[in-house]
Amino acid sequence: MAPPNEPVFPITSLAKAKPLDQYFDLSKDGKFSVKGVNLLSEVPNNVSFSEFSSICKYSESDASFSFLQRVQSASNRGGFLGFEVEEPSDRVINSLGKFHDRNFLSIFRFKTWWSTQWVGKCGSELQMESQWLLLDVPETNSYVLIVPLIEGSFRGALNPGDDGHIMVCVESGSTKVKESNFKAIAYVHVCDNPYNIMKESFSALRVHLNTFRLLEEKGTPTIMDKFGWCTWDAFYLGVEPMGVFHGVNEFAQGGVSIRFLIIDDGWQSVNCDEDNNLNKDKKSVVLGGDQMTARLYRFNEGDKFRKYKSGLLLGDDDTIPPYNPMKPKMIISKAIEIEHIDKVRKRAVQSSGIDLPALDKKVAMLKRELQELMGSEDENESENFDEIEEYGMKAFTRDLRMKFKGLDDIWVWHALCGAWGGVRPQTSHLNVSVMPCKLSPGLAGTMDDLAVDKIVEGGIGLVQPDQAYELYDSMYSYLSNAGITGVKVDVIQALEYVSEQFGGRVDLAKKYYDGLSKSLEKNFNGCNLLSSMEQCNDFLFLGTKQISMGRVGDDFWFQDPNGDPNGVFWLQGVHMIHCSYNSLWMGQILHPDWDMFQSDHICAEFHAGSRAICGGPIYVSDSLGDHDFDLLNKLVYPDGTIPRCQHFALPTRDVLFKNPLFDQQSILKIWNFNKYGAVIGAFNCQGAGWDRDDRRIKGYKQCYKTMEGFIHVKDIEWDQTLQGIDMSYAEEFVVYLHQSNSLHLVTPESDPIHVVLDPSTFVLFSFVPIKRLGQVVKFAPIGLTNMFNSGGTIQELEFEESSAKMKIKGGGNLLAYSNEAPKNCIVNGVEVEFEWSNHHNKLVFILPWIEEAGGVSQVIVRY
Repeated sequence: MAPPNEPVFPITSLAKAKPLDQYFDLSKDGKFSVKGVNLLSEVPNNVSFSEFSSICKYSESDASFSFLQRVQSASNRGGFLGFEVEEPSDRVINSLGKFHDRNFLSIFRFKTWWSTQWVGKCGSELQMESQWLLLDVPETNSYVLIVPLIEGSFRGALNPGDDGHIMVCVESGSTKVKESNFKAIAYVHVCDNPYNIMKESFSALRVHLNTFRLLEEKGTPTIMDKFGWCTWDAFYLGVEPMGVFHGVNEFAQGGVSIRFLIIDDGWQSVNCDEDNNLNKDKKSVVLGGDQMTARLYRFNEGDKFRKYKSGLLLGDDDTIPPYNPMKPKMIISKAIEIEHIDKVRKRAVQSSGIDLPALDKKVAMLKRELQELMGSEDENESENFDEIEEYGMKAFTRDLRMKFKGLDDIWVWHALCGAWGGVRPQTSHLNVSVMPCKLSPGLAGTMDDLAVDKIVEGGIGLVQPDQAYELYDSMYSYLSNAGITGVKVDVIQALEYVSEQFGGRVDLAKKYYDGLSKSLEKNFNGCNLLSSMEQCNDFLFLGTKQISMGRVGDDFWFQDPNGDPNGVFWLQGVHMIHCSYNSLWMGQILHPDWDMFQSDHICAEFHAGSRAICGGPIYVSDSLGDHDFDLLNKLVYPDGTIPRCQHFALPTRDVLFKNPLFDQQSILKIWNFNKYGAVIGAFNCQGAGWDRDDRRIKGYKQCYKTMEGFIHVKDIEWDQTLQGIDMSYAEEFVVYLHQSNSLHLVTPESDPIHVVLDPSTFVLFSFVPIKRLGQVVKFAPIGLTNMFNSGGTIQELEFEESSAKMKIKGGGNLLAYSNEAPKNCIVNGVEVEFEWSNHHNKLVFILPWIEEAGGVSQVIVRY
C-alpha cells in the first residue's frame, strides 16, 4: 500500500525534471533501434514512435507522488508505438517491423482465458494473441519489452507475420466502434535487468492507463498465509453440505487444519432455458460441460445448501448423519458413464445400423441411477427454507466454524457473468438479455475448448452493463450476511464474446469491473477475491484496481482429458511452466496463485515442491478418503498456516529464453526469497508442449527423460528485495539440498552445483548467508528440515558477539550450519540436547510445537 501521509507536491514539478538520455530511434528508412542497436527493420512508414512523457498525462493519474516520481525517473527508457491507416475499422492489423535471429520470450493465449510462455528467434515464430514480447539484446547487455495496450475503446495483441514481421492486432469487439489512428497501442521499454523491466514497464503503464493498480498498492487477501481445501475435484458439481463437512473433518482427523475452504461450482441456483420451471434447480448435474449453458436464476444458494438445517453438524460423531465417502466417486463415475453413452449416441445419429432406442433406454436408466445416488429432489420440500437463521448457507457456515475453530475463511465460486451461461432473463430484478457470442478471429488460433463451445452454443444471459454493480451486490451482500468471506471468480475473460451491442470489449469490461470492484470493496474486505480464467490484458489492465490475487496457471489436471495416459505426468510440468512464466507479468499486479492439486496424485510431491516456494496460498482438492498427510505436513503447520516465501517465484535468468517443456536441454529453475535466505527449485518439466499445428498442448514422449542442470548462487536475483540486497553482500553461503539432506559451502565465485533430475522430479536448494560470530565461528540457520520450505520457518534472527537468537515456527528438526560446536542450545528458556558433526558441520536439535505460543519457539545458540 502507499505510505500514509505522503507529502503533497504539485504534479507539474514532474515535467520540470531535466531531460534524460534518449534510448530509441525510429529512422526514416524503417529501422527501429535501441541504444544504437537495430531492433526492428522494415518498419512501415505509417508506424510512429513517441516518447513516454509526450503521451503520458501524469496529472490525470491517481498514483501517489512518489510513484509518479519513480516512473518519471525511468521514463526515458520507455515509449509508445502507434500507427495510422486510411479507413477506420473495428479490427486493424498492422506490422510493427520485423526481426530475425534474436532470442525472445513471449506470453500468448492458448485458450480464451489461459496464457503460457513461448520462445523463438524471429517475429514469424510468435503465436497468435501474444500478450507481450521480451527481446534479448546482448549487444548492449539489455532487454527490450513490447507490450500491446488498451487505447480508447480498442485493445491490442501481437500476432506473427510473414518473413519475421511482428503484427499488432487492434480490435474493439464491436462493428459499431471504429478507428484509424492509434498513438499509443504498444509500449516499448529497455532495461539491463529482465525482472526490473517488468517492474518499470507495468509501473509506467499503471500511470499511463490509470485503469489498474500494482500489487504494492493493494491489500492482501486473508487466505495468503494459510492452507485450504477446494471442493472441485472432490465433488465437481455434486458438491453438498454433508460431503463438505466430512471432507473438512477428514483433514482435522488427519492432523491438518483447514484454514480456508472454497466451495467451488455446484452450490448456486441455476437452471437451463429448456427447464420449464423458472425457479427450480437443474438436477443431477455433475460434470463440467453440463453446467455451461446453465444460468443463474436466484442469487442465494441452490436447494442442496438451502435445505441444510442448523445444528445438523454440531452433535457428536454418533449423532451426525452418516456419509459414504465413496458417494462422490460413484456419482462422478456414473456421470462419466452417461457422458460416454451420450457421445456414442451422437456419433450413432450420423451412421446406420445402430439401435438408437436401446441407447436412449440405457441413458434413461443411467440417469435414474444417478438421481438415486444424488438423493431425492423432493426431500424436505415442505420446510420453510427462507428462514435463513435456521436453514441454508448461513446456518451451514456457522455450524462449520463452530465445529472447526480454525476455519477462518469460507469462499464460494461464481462466474463473472453470474453463472457460466450468465443470468436467466425474467428471474430477477435485473435487466437481462441472452446475447449471442462472437469469437474474435484471433481466438481461432487457440486451443479447442469445451467451455468455449458450450458458451457459444447457449449464449450469455448478460445483465445490462449499467446494472453490473447491482448484479454483484445482489450476490455479495447476501453471501456476506450468510458467512461467506470471499469469492473465486471464474470465466472472467468472456465479456469479449458479447461486446457488440455495448460499445466494444473495453467499454463493457470497464463497467463490469467497476461494479465488481465496488461490491468487493463493500462486502469482502476489499480484496478477498481469487480471479481465475483471466489471463488476458483486458482483465489485467482494466479489472485490477481492487483485485489483488489471480490464478497464474491453467487448471490442475490430474489426467489428460484427451486420453493420453502419460498426461498424468507431463501435464504437471506444463502447469509449472504456466505458473512461473505468467508470474513475470501478472505478479506485478496480482498475488500469483498456483492453483490446487491433489495430495494423493502420482506427481503430488512434484506439485508440493513448487507450491512450497511459490509465494502464494497452498490448497488441495483431495477427494474424500484420498489424502497424503505425511506430504501435507511438509507444507503446512499444525495450525493450518504455511511457511510462505516473501516474494513470488520466477524463472531464473538463464532459462528465460529456453523451453523447459520440450527442448530436451533445459530444466525449470525458479527462485524466491525467505526472510533470511533464498531458495531455488529445480524441476524436470520436459515431456510436453504447445503444438501450433494441432493447436493444443500434447505430450512428447521423446522429451520425457532424465535431465541435468546447474545451480549457482548468482541464479538468485538478490537485488529484487531490500532484504535480498543485504544478503547479497555475504562472502559465503551455505546451501541446503532438501532431498539429500546435505550442506554445501559456496561463494559467488564457486563452480555451480550439478544436478541430475529424473522426469517429474525436483530438488530444492536453500541458500543462507553465513555469519561470523567472533573470530572463529561461522553460523547459518537452515530452519526446520521436515518442511519443504525450511528457510520459511525462521521468523526472526538476531546475532550477538557469541550467540544467535532465533524465533522458529513449527515443530521438528532444526538444522543450522556451524563450523564449531556450541556451548549450549536453549529452547524456550530450557537447555536442550543437540547433535553436532565436525565432518558435516551440522547442528541439529528438536523443537516442540507449542500451541499456546502459536507454534513459535525462542531459540538461542551460544558459543
